[in-house]
Amino acid sequence: MAGRRPVVTRQELHKALWPGSTFGDLEDSLNHAVRRLREALGDTAEHPRLIETVPRRGYRFVASVEALAPVVSPVGRESPAGPVGAGLVPAQGHPQGAPLRRWAAIALAGVALMAVIAGAAWLHVFRPARNAARLPMRIVALTSFPGLQGLARFSPDGNQIAFVWNGEKEDNFDIYVKLIGTEKPLRLTTDPGKDTAPAWSPDGRSIAFCRRTEREDAIYVVPALGGPERKLYATSAEAMAQYMASDWSPDGKYLAYVECRPDRQALNIFLLAVDNPQDKRPLTTSPLVETDFNPRFSPDGQTLAFIRASGAGGAAQDIFLVRSAGGEPKRLTFDSVLIYGLDWTSDGAYIVFPSDRLGGARLWKVRASGGEPEPLSVGQEGAIAPTLSRTGRRLAYTQTDTNANIWRHEISTGRSPPPTKLIASSGVNESPQFSPDGKRIVFASNRTGSWEIWVCDSDGSNARQLTFFEGPYANWPRWSPDSRQIAFTGTAEGHYACYLVGVEGGRPRRLMTGASSDYLPSWSRDGKWIYFVSERTGAIQVWKMPAEGDQAVQMTKQGGHMALESPDGKTLYYAKSCDVPGLWKVPVQGGEETRVLEQLAPDECTSWGVTAEGIYFYNETTKAIEFFSFATHRTTQMAKPEKEPRCFLSLSPDGRWILYSQVDQHTSRIMLAENFRW
Repeated sequence: MAGRRPVVTRQELHKALWPGSTFGDLEDSLNHAVRRLREALGDTAEHPRLIETVPRRGYRFVASVEALAPVVSPVGRESPAGPVGAGLVPAQGHPQGAPLRRWAAIALAGVALMAVIAGAAWLHVFRPARNAARLPMRIVALTSFPGLQGLARFSPDGNQIAFVWNGEKEDNFDIYVKLIGTEKPLRLTTDPGKDTAPAWSPDGRSIAFCRRTEREDAIYVVPALGGPERKLYATSAEAMAQYMASDWSPDGKYLAYVECRPDRQALNIFLLAVDNPQDKRPLTTSPLVETDFNPRFSPDGQTLAFIRASGAGGAAQDIFLVRSAGGEPKRLTFDSVLIYGLDWTSDGAYIVFPSDRLGGARLWKVRASGGEPEPLSVGQEGAIAPTLSRTGRRLAYTQTDTNANIWRHEISTGRSPPPTKLIASSGVNESPQFSPDGKRIVFASNRTGSWEIWVCDSDGSNARQLTFFEGPYANWPRWSPDSRQIAFTGTAEGHYACYLVGVEGGRPRRLMTGASSDYLPSWSRDGKWIYFVSERTGAIQVWKMPAEGDQAVQMTKQGGHMALESPDGKTLYYAKSCDVPGLWKVPVQGGEETRVLEQLAPDECTSWGVTAEGIYFYNETTKAIEFFSFATHRTTQMAKPEKEPRCFLSLSPDGRWILYSQVDQHTSRIMLAENFRW
């Protein structure tokens, strides 16, 4: 046994340093402390140079111990012993005391190991936990500037945040850094491009971010204290999901970010080598109709959590995990609802995320090992984009407040009267449509805390709630030609499906069975068929099925999204997808497709309608609702909304009015929860 260091047992650490706690409570904290200590010293459990784990017992200090020559001070006296593990043996010239002092050194090394582990455990784990348990959670506004602030990320030491702000003039998004406890932020970027998605380097010296310009999407790195930017990687314009977050690996070697596949049909997560940007590899390869975004490395760097989206507008979302070395992703949640960001707790045990799983974005947590999500006691409705400090117990999130209402614009008088707010409430009201008989309006609203289908009179009065899902999503309603039924999209069974409900209410009836995502229903002019969008063949296409239920028939072959039949029932008009501009048509009885309209932007693929004379649509370039005439092939302006419409446009049957929804107010600020406990 000569030369072997003594084992410092877990029981000894417990008895000496935490006599008032139970050994079971100590176990995880001690493991975490040793792991943190090894990371700081550059040591590993697999190949220990300093600290060896003795299974089922404790730890042993295994660093080599050498005798050093005496160090003589200028006044002729020996200097104090050197650092622990280096100078705890007698100096040469005293051979008679070597055996005794060698064993003393070994014992002292064991004591030193115990002290170092205990200090690490106390500073990094136990003391913050006890303080957090003792102190109440406190929530304060971390930013309260004019305009929009969000996408905060904690610095590695947890004392600063990097965030995005559109500035005092609310004219451009840039990257800022703010020290917690101070008021004035430091502005890091000033480029006219849109800067977003900040991510700290593990050493806290640099911040990576995404920039979008008319020419390209790019990833830059800038010093956290300010200074010249360095372009790390660039790709074609609008190819990168810059608003969907990026992350820096804990070892500092890679950036995880989101980019379109070469076919531009889906977004995947890529790893980019920081020191060699030519080294880029895909980490996920989602199916054609799914999109992966918002990657976050686990604290140990072994796993990435991300969000996978499918369905109409990517609104069916769940959290997945994938090994950073690659492999098949593992699904963690099964809600198929909107998720607004995510982050890991500092111990890697939980993932915190905002979700619409009970209507309205609220904060939840789920074990990384799996299980049912649990609500957090922090964050109001509208809390999104959480970030957690890696040291201490701090949570920051973006608190948003969005109010969207339905406006009516008169277009048949030859003059331009101002639009009027027709349907309003707190929350969001959108997707309006006049009934074919002109007597009612159907719309979707989250005014009660969950997305439901509503109906009111044509003047906006007498609003009634038709569905009562109280959690699952319901939106995009469409009237039947006889004004007696409404088809809409819902997620009551865990994924997008088409439903029917009567105008007087009642239990909604699902139109199709199966596990495929089906959404955006609309009616044929004779009421016998319902068109819908489906991914059942692996690509987004337009299908139709009998209104009474039967086998579905595929209508498009080269992509299709939101379809409407012409008033004469002979032609089907549709957008390609949310990635392809323009509007297309195909004969209802089958045939070749042709493009009808070029000006419809991909982001506005649901903001249009068709009449016997032409197509009305929102032109993103002119910021106006315009009309394309079938007879002249010319486009004229119909209305100029103050703000960009949301989802559907609807023209009244008599052609006098047009309905649209717009965001009337949108604010955001960053909130901080001190002494956060999960």
